[in-house]
Amino acid sequence: MGYHKLASISFRYPKTIIFLWVMFFIFFGVYAPKLSAVLKDHGLTSNGAYVEVQHILSSDFHIPEDPIILVFENKSHLPPEPFNQLIKLSLLQLQGMKGLSNVISPLEREGMIKGDLAFAVLSFEHKSYEMKPVLEEVRRRLPDTKDILVRMTGKSAVQVDVNQASQHDLKQAEMIGLPAAFIILWYAFGGIVSAMIPIVIGVTGVIGTMGMMYWMGTRIELSNFVLNVIPMVGLALSIDFALIIVSRFREELESNASEQALIITMKTAGRAVLVSAASIFLGLIGVLFIPLPMFTTVAIGAITVLLVSVCAALTLLPALLTVLWPAIQAESRSLRDFGKTNIWYSIALYVMKRPVRMCLLASILLIGCLLPLSKMRLAIPDATSLPTGYESRMASEVYQAHFTPKDTSHVYMVLQGKSIHLNKDDWSKAYAVIQKLERDTNVKRVESVFSSFGMVPEPLYTRLQNPIIKKKYEAVLQQFVKGNRMLIHVTIQGTPASKNTMDWVRNWEREGESSDIQFLLGGESKYQQEVFDDIFLNIKYVCLFILVSNFVVLFIAFRSVLIVLKTIFMILLSLGASFGFLVWVFVEGNLGMEPTHIAVMIPVFIFGLAFGVSMDYGVFLVSRIFEVYRQTRDNERAVLVGLASTSRIITSAAAIMVAVTGPFAFGDVVGVQQLGIGIAAAILIDATLIRMVLVPSLMRLLGKWNWWAPKWLR
Repeated sequence: MGYHKLASISFRYPKTIIFLWVMFFIFFGVYAPKLSAVLKDHGLTSNGAYVEVQHILSSDFHIPEDPIILVFENKSHLPPEPFNQLIKLSLLQLQGMKGLSNVISPLEREGMIKGDLAFAVLSFEHKSYEMKPVLEEVRRRLPDTKDILVRMTGKSAVQVDVNQASQHDLKQAEMIGLPAAFIILWYAFGGIVSAMIPIVIGVTGVIGTMGMMYWMGTRIELSNFVLNVIPMVGLALSIDFALIIVSRFREELESNASEQALIITMKTAGRAVLVSAASIFLGLIGVLFIPLPMFTTVAIGAITVLLVSVCAALTLLPALLTVLWPAIQAESRSLRDFGKTNIWYSIALYVMKRPVRMCLLASILLIGCLLPLSKMRLAIPDATSLPTGYESRMASEVYQAHFTPKDTSHVYMVLQGKSIHLNKDDWSKAYAVIQKLERDTNVKRVESVFSSFGMVPEPLYTRLQNPIIKKKYEAVLQQFVKGNRMLIHVTIQGTPASKNTMDWVRNWEREGESSDIQFLLGGESKYQQEVFDDIFLNIKYVCLFILVSNFVVLFIAFRSVLIVLKTIFMILLSLGASFGFLVWVFVEGNLGMEPTHIAVMIPVFIFGLAFGVSMDYGVFLVSRIFEVYRQTRDNERAVLVGLASTSRIITSAAAIMVAVTGPFAFGDVVGVQQLGIGIAAAILIDATLIRMVLVPSLMRLLGKWNWWAPKWLR
């Protein structure tokens, strides 16, 4: 269907279209508040050996998958006996809890009490995303006494705090972002009606999508990160699309009747929105190449809100313009005045007269932003992603400082024989693996059934065939042997996130493929290695797909090789500069931020989301330049008029984007802060240095070469 037909339908049946969208909003709006109830955990877990080993450790060797750790602190410095009694009393209070499968008490194992500190391990049958009510009950059951302080941590406890903090961040961002966006729109349009229309489109798109995602969440597992991404992306895109169309409609109203103005608007601005949406869609499709639930579900959520936003911009928005055009016309100001009093014309003229100088200036500033990139450090989020005042972070820091050896990692190796039970040959092969581990210079300690008995395979295997001896040592055997599986606990040098540790895990995994006995690796270092590999082994496919597909879309739209290459290069430049700014803020700890690593998923999300939004601005600018160039065949005039007529809109759109994403920088969760600041920085850099300085300078210098394309491609 052509744009003029779409506009004609909106003009003839506006009330019907508005009614359908109202029904859409009401139906899905009922379910939107329930979205958080169907979200699962973070989704940053690979479907590899780590998960399989976790299940084996839990079912066969009674090592909990995601335990809750209770950290006891002797506040009154009681003697050991009263302190132990209070620990015992606390753990007794938890008996009978539904789903509590195991309690490891510090009173029963060595090394779990150090001075005035102790910790216990609780294992529950619940999934991590079901733990919130469980943790609340644990907290209610723990004794309230001034003598000891009991705090909870562990991955599930941290995730509950992250979810709670993320919802708080979302509400805070919405309270700041929407009013700020309205004020910017009001200033840009000079009227309440024109300003309210993009807000209505944005809220409709976000609320509708959240309701749709609720229904998806009842059928598939959704990452809790979706809750922040949908409003952030949805509001920004919906308002941007609406801003572009409303601006062009107001401009056309000055010289055309309302229906003709709407048709021209949809042919020009509507086309630009559709091309932009196609580019953003392809960028989000590219994220699906990373086989992790977090990236998959966030991409699905962002694609859904994009599609809803485009449909609203191309149907609901024209219908609203048809109904409200008299009020819009009454508050319109001239947009065609390109005289010297127009600040955007003056800026465009200034840039066009000094293309070399302005190009060099923008390049120097961008290079300055790129310099910190060499210091980028990526990490999987943990308790440190929460503010220091959160209980799970405080407990984690105490536990890590006093009970976890520094610069070491624990790896679980599960060896598996081919029969129902391990035979004599399997024991010999397992012992050979252990000897090889002990000779490894990176290995600090190897715990196994052999080290527990202090014997080599043959005499140990022979002795254990005696039922009396086997029963005598049954407790020790249960720690290391179950059916045809044998557990080896390896302590290696280096933190789980270090390159050396992950390389060690990769090397031993390859070793397992050619070993005489099959084995799998697990533990935190294996988890980190799988997540990093899933991201960085597939990121090249993400980038290749996004770049090639966007090149095709843009070439179809503009029929120019140089324009397309320049547009994509400019976007990559702005993204690189935003990553550098992100490193400067978070890794180097500037602007009052606590020095920390960049969450491993953030660069991918920023690339997928900001690439699309930057493409939106790029397409809008180049579309207007291309439109004027086709009319005049004057490159310099086309760039000047295109820049002057779109700068105000692009600047307003960027300001709205910053207003919507920027408030997330003041949130509690570090990952949310980084996403908000990263996208805001990318958009701000793109809308100022790139769109207003670098792009017009290069187009002025390239002249007619801007529109060059091989004859066979024209």
